[in-house]
Amino acid sequence: MAHPSQLGFQDAASPVMEELLHFHDHALMIVFLISTLVLYIIVVMVTTKLTNKYILDSQEIEIVWTILPAVILIMIALPSLRILYLMDEVNDPHLTVKAMGHQWYWSYEYTDYENLAFDSYMIPTQDLAPGQFRLLETDHRMVIPMESPVRVLVSAEDVLHSWAVPALGVKMDAVPGRLNQTSFITSRPGVFYGQCSEICGANHSFMPIVVEAVPLEHFENWSSLMLEDA
Repeated sequence: MAHPSQLGFQDAASPVMEELLHFHDHALMIVFLISTLVLYIIVVMVTTKLTNKYILDSQEIEIVWTILPAVILIMIALPSLRILYLMDEVNDPHLTVKAMGHQWYWSYEYTDYENLAFDSYMIPTQDLAPGQFRLLETDHRMVIPMESPVRVLVSAEDVLHSWAVPALGVKMDAVPGRLNQTSFITSRPGVFYGQCSEICGANHSFMPIVVEAVPLEHFENWSSLMLEDA
């Protein structure tokens, strides 16, 4: 989850989010270099006493400031396209979970298991246990096995929602009547928090997402207990 006064992204919990963090740093360094160069040129031009009233154009400068931006854009575009295709890859998922957005809660259905489905509501502030986070905890977490490819099918029952978990690098729109899909692999065990990222009405900020990644053995035990309760 995010921390107070946090400036950067959350720690990556999936390979795709690690790639996104690297790309962010790569693009940010380019922005800093360009900003420094432009500031230097402005300062030099404002402070210099040298003038030449007879130069109307410079072919060399025209070539440089045409080719240089093109090279910079290519340096940004190629890694960006690579990550874009990585995020679209859905290869042989080990588990498929269908997430449905409602006003204002999420429901989850594990399509590989019969009768394994539940609703996930935010825990009210007065009912929070010590150590739980306000506006982020739910009564039922989406439990998944770690280090396994997981496909999430995302849709909505009523209005537009968006299923987003920043630490996993996942954000997918939930559109009524449409089934979108995304996938991720958690590289470590943990509890990862997200929220609906599409303004969906009065209680938009009260439908959090909690993904708990556990070892495969623990996931099998959890799914068995959930099926017995069902």
